[in-house]
Amino acid sequence: MAKTATRIDQFFVLHATRNDRWQVVADLARDWAAGAERPQGLADTLDELAVLEQFHAIPGSPTVERLRGLVETGEAAEAARLARHVAEVLMVGRGSDLVEEWEAEEDVVAADIVPSVVAPAEARRPYFEVLYVTAQEEPRWKTLRGQVRRLRRREDQFVYEPVFVGSVEDAICATVLNPRLAAVVVGENVPLHSRHQAPVIRELLEHVAQAKLQAPLGLELARALKRIRPELDLYMLSGRNVETIAGDPHADVLRRVFHSIEEPIELHLSILEGVAARYETPFFDNLKKYAQRPIATFHALPIARGKSVFQSDWIRDMGEFYGMNLFLAESSATTGGLDSLLEPTGNIKKAQEMAARAFGADHVFFVTNGTSTSNKMVVQALVRPGDVVIVDRNCHKSHHYGLVLSGGQPAYVEAFPLTQYSMYGAVPLETIKKTLLDFRDEGRLDRVRMLDLTNCTFDGHMYNTRRVMEECLAIKPDLIFLWDEAWSGFAHWSPFLRPRTAMGAAAALKDYLCSPEAVDAFERQQAELGPDPSREKLLKTRLVPDPRKVRLRVYQTNSTHKSMSAIRQGSMVLVRDVDFAHVESQFHEAIFTHASTSPNQQLIASLDVARRQMELEGYGLVMNAITIALKIRMAVNGHPLVSKYFRVLGADAMIPEQFRNSGFVDYLSPGANWGTVLKAVNEDEFFLDPTRLTLVCGTAGFDGTSFKGLLANRFNIQVNKTSRNSVLIQSNINNSRSDVALLLRVLVQVCRELEEGGGTTTDGFKRKVHSLMTEVPDLPNFSRFHDAYRKDGGPQTTEGDMRTAFFAAYREENCEYVPLRSPEIDKRLENGPELISANFVIPYPPGFPIMVPGQVLTKDAITFMRKLDVKEIHGYEAARGLKLLRPDRL
Repeated sequence: MAKTATRIDQFFVLHATRNDRWQVVADLARDWAAGAERPQGLADTLDELAVLEQFHAIPGSPTVERLRGLVETGEAAEAARLARHVAEVLMVGRGSDLVEEWEAEEDVVAADIVPSVVAPAEARRPYFEVLYVTAQEEPRWKTLRGQVRRLRRREDQFVYEPVFVGSVEDAICATVLNPRLAAVVVGENVPLHSRHQAPVIRELLEHVAQAKLQAPLGLELARALKRIRPELDLYMLSGRNVETIAGDPHADVLRRVFHSIEEPIELHLSILEGVAARYETPFFDNLKKYAQRPIATFHALPIARGKSVFQSDWIRDMGEFYGMNLFLAESSATTGGLDSLLEPTGNIKKAQEMAARAFGADHVFFVTNGTSTSNKMVVQALVRPGDVVIVDRNCHKSHHYGLVLSGGQPAYVEAFPLTQYSMYGAVPLETIKKTLLDFRDEGRLDRVRMLDLTNCTFDGHMYNTRRVMEECLAIKPDLIFLWDEAWSGFAHWSPFLRPRTAMGAAAALKDYLCSPEAVDAFERQQAELGPDPSREKLLKTRLVPDPRKVRLRVYQTNSTHKSMSAIRQGSMVLVRDVDFAHVESQFHEAIFTHASTSPNQQLIASLDVARRQMELEGYGLVMNAITIALKIRMAVNGHPLVSKYFRVLGADAMIPEQFRNSGFVDYLSPGANWGTVLKAVNEDEFFLDPTRLTLVCGTAGFDGTSFKGLLANRFNIQVNKTSRNSVLIQSNINNSRSDVALLLRVLVQVCRELEEGGGTTTDGFKRKVHSLMTEVPDLPNFSRFHDAYRKDGGPQTTEGDMRTAFFAAYREENCEYVPLRSPEIDKRLENGPELISANFVIPYPPGFPIMVPGQVLTKDAITFMRKLDVKEIHGYEAARGLKLLRPDRL
């Protein structure tokens, strides 16, 4: 136990600093061995690690105690050697390398440990750890560890190490802290409380595990662990009536129940089988086998098998660049071990079913044309001509084009503006409720088919998805939800972010709606509201749906390639729809419409593999991505020179205060911890994804586009999205601490050059900053559709027949072009006739359509267009001017 009380619930902080602490130990021990005095900090750091390592198998608590003994007996050289070895092993990172290196060390220095079977280097096996939650006393754990190790066999596909804990709270901590866990074995009669301080554990149990454990109960703990990390396989050991446990309706979280005195080899084999079930990649496995077969191709894909490439003097370099397997794995065939993406019946079908299991969906569809296509598929499948879709005007253009294709009529709702940074946030729930109530009051609520929102937004705004769906379903119980989660597919693998995802919220909402409490809550609220509540009262009340009427229909589109290890354009559609059987044929028609009949085999395989990776190591990868983001925030905002010119915006700048009921300000604010974050995740209307960082560069005199170019062209740093005065920095599962160091080094160099040029004191610099940070154009809201495209609309509602306007512009005689800066524009704004957009106009940045077909243009939109200084504006030809529909032709 540490000499000073160590809190074990600062999860991401501890995860980030574990390797750092071992490096500190290695450095201190090295200096000691070189002749320095034994540093006091060495013992203190070992005390910290003693708490952390009890939740890991390698190096684990025994290694800390062995190192502590070497320190106490003054064996500096051996202490330095062991500390250096531990630090190096942890830096390796890859599990297969890690276990081999560590067991080699154990063979040398720990003869009392039972020897393990180690695979040869050329046949390294994936490595994971298994948590054993046991009521047995700690002195017995060493013996138990040896018993588990003796079960290993050379023919095992994987190798694992056991981790033992003796309380419910320690089990929660290990599950959160140890990303290498792949399975948990839960015993009975385990004490509730940890020996360590863990005040946030109660909050974690309530908010993430959704459990209030009051007694040492095994099945309740298993359910809590499953909510935290649903990918884990859970097993239970019981000395009582195992048949009773197996028959419990809540035992579906368990993979298997064992009688505790039975032969342990069955548990060992079950653990390996459970991991193998996630390791399998049906399509990728078959594609590898296909590539090894001798095949003659008589179909229209000349590069299949690679002969046209490798036998050519002129394009052989392409084959050498990509390698032979790429071409051996290409085919137009959908038989012989392969499958059809459009009509999957074999390994693609199985791969999609495994993805559905992994992401908590009922169905998953692979898409190889990107999430732009996924969005259009869902809209076409579910929206009929004339249906109204409430949609964020700031969403990706694929949603708007999907409505044009399907004939759905958009009722645009506005996100809150962040004018200073030329970007929008997300749509307030009150705005959505007002729109639904407008349709209700006009007697046209039946026309509303879908709510279509982006979650999270490009800039990191995550909705309180469950609350949005609950309150909307209270007004319209059969409303369909489409959540575009192109940028946040990874969030499923974080227990902190999962509740904010469509599938995570849908799962929790489904469980709630099936409970007796849901009916009671609805009846109580109805009694409080009275028979005819006013609009104002409904808007101010957190509405509760009637579970007897709700039809839970949730769709999520997921750019797998944007946040997981999939090839570009790899996407998924996730479905949780109680009425999917009624629209399944339509959904397949949408697939036939939009999917290529020649989908890329490698994209399909990468989707399969991305699922495998996330199920087996996604939790740790996402935890690391969050850690990287926090390191960047601290490095930029805490550096005395860099923070003078640049800063990463916190939640207080990105989310207005009225949407942060928890009071959450920023991850770096004084006193903030993961208890604060949990409260914000649970309570706030909007939450800021920690992996998305808005880096303000306007204060350094750079507009977003030029700074993006500077980073790419001069320093080989790539970023994606920009605004007038910022760039978006994203951390993902690919980033490392070295990337953080590179970014900070570059920012320091840029700042030094600014300082050498006079820094903030020159008039030119001041003018640039003032222009970028103060003279920012107001963001225009959507105005309205022209009356010609609202023939069946009501006085309060705003939907429009955008499809008719879009195709009206296909006739040249219906259109006119007016130069943007022509006096005619101002004259018509003042006196008419109205300016009616003929097409979409989408500036990048900010990337949302400021004009859509059939929209009446206002002074705000024209002023914004005139102030834009970006080069890329889709739908606008500067030489010809604005493309407008002629009023006299409507």
